[in-house]
Amino acid sequence: MKIRRAKDYADMSRKAANIISAQIILKPCARIGLATGSTPIGAYQQLIDWYRKDDLDFAEVVTYNLDEYRGLAHDDPQSYHYFMRKNLFDHVNIDLANTHVPDGSNLDAEAACAEYDAMVKAEGYMDLQLLGIGNNGHIGFNEPDEVFSKGTHCVDLTESTIQANSRLFDRPEDVPRQAYTMGVQTIMHARSILVIANGDAKAQAVYDMCFGPVTPRVPASILQLHTNCTVIADEAALALCPL
Repeated sequence: MKIRRAKDYADMSRKAANIISAQIILKPCARIGLATGSTPIGAYQQLIDWYRKDDLDFAEVVTYNLDEYRGLAHDDPQSYHYFMRKNLFDHVNIDLANTHVPDGSNLDAEAACAEYDAMVKAEGYMDLQLLGIGNNGHIGFNEPDEVFSKGTHCVDLTESTIQANSRLFDRPEDVPRQAYTMGVQTIMHARSILVIANGDAKAQAVYDMCFGPVTPRVPASILQLHTNCTVIADEAALALCPL
């Protein structure tokens, strides 16, 4: 696991965008796993800026998002389908047919998850997987558990995750209680993984991910076992790490 220190959120975002853009330049048809939430928005904005300057071409890129809330339509403003279009897809020349997000509108969890797993496996898994990390060490919506998850599955979100996501909804009771997420095993199949984190609220999770025991109680800790994982975090998120 390689750990790179960033000065602040903007620096973290630029460093992350550099790695993503390098992957696209080296392999124009790259399969890239994408994340949502506030952390990657800066990196997406940097990628859009480089596209507008003709430094990047997304025409052949294929993307697979980590997760989606169960029960939300694709055009729901709180859905991750909507998030990705608003924050990246609508601003670059990516073919929307090459963008994939779990189908949260399909309430048949078994069918929705099996379909997504089949698509990811057919692609040969990701060339690069972008991850954020939750305050409790979750990656995607893989919450602390007794075992590491395998394929895409439906999860009951923990109260801490629901509270963290409530800032994006008008009312706390509007936050979905379930989501579909890629499993830890699927994530680990990626040829390279990039984790980004910022802010002091993530400091304990980043320490546990990088220096704690490998345990499903901290899902991100399994990334210590990946052969090509890079962590980019700002000063506050690295405050507890012995670097």
